[in-house]
Amino acid sequence: MSLPLLLGLAWGGIVAAPIAGCARRVAVRARLSRQARPVPIAGRLRRAAGPLGRVLRDGFGRRAERRLAVELERELPAALDLMVVAVGAGATPAASVALGARWAPSHVGAALARVVAATRLGGSLVDALAELAGDCPALAPLAEILTAGTRLGAPASAALIRLADEARAGARRRAETRARTLPVKLLFPLVFLVLPAFGLLTVAPALLSAMSRL
Repeated sequence: MSLPLLLGLAWGGIVAAPIAGCARRVAVRARLSRQARPVPIAGRLRRAAGPLGRVLRDGFGRRAERRLAVELERELPAALDLMVVAVGAGATPAASVALGARWAPSHVGAALARVVAATRLGGSLVDALAELAGDCPALAPLAEILTAGTRLGAPASAALIRLADEARAGARRRAETRARTLPVKLLFPLVFLVLPAFGLLTVAPALLSAMSRL
């Protein structure tokens, strides 16, 4: 073998060794997680004694609920468009929920999958939708429309289109609100990081040079 080829193989082995080690560690962690699932943080906090544990548990719970509500509101327009297509194609409310559970974005799909699981276990669709509205307030209007379609046989397509338009308008308003708060959030790094760094790089050398001449 020529020297360049040997050097190339040597460098390739040096570069590939950390990647292979990392892949091996990831595979081991995946196998261990399948064999023994760790207790989630909420569960450990639930067993914590005293008021501090309750405060931490409530704080984590409220934060998780807020994150879930934000994700549901973000995914709702796309999920509603899917439900409009399903209902417009002639699907029943139960069938449209099943299609939404399969094809909707992840958080909305998981919520609709719980409805499908409840009906497969023998529960009624109306009761499962009522439970969905209680667990996920962001999906309560969708649950009400599907409940009316199940109980009364009312056409749900127009109501779903109107709800999708309202969800998109709400998402646009929230985006505009976040955009208006962005300059305020940028003040902290500007005042406490950028301006001091600018002063150190420009003013401080001039001052040191002037003091050295005294």
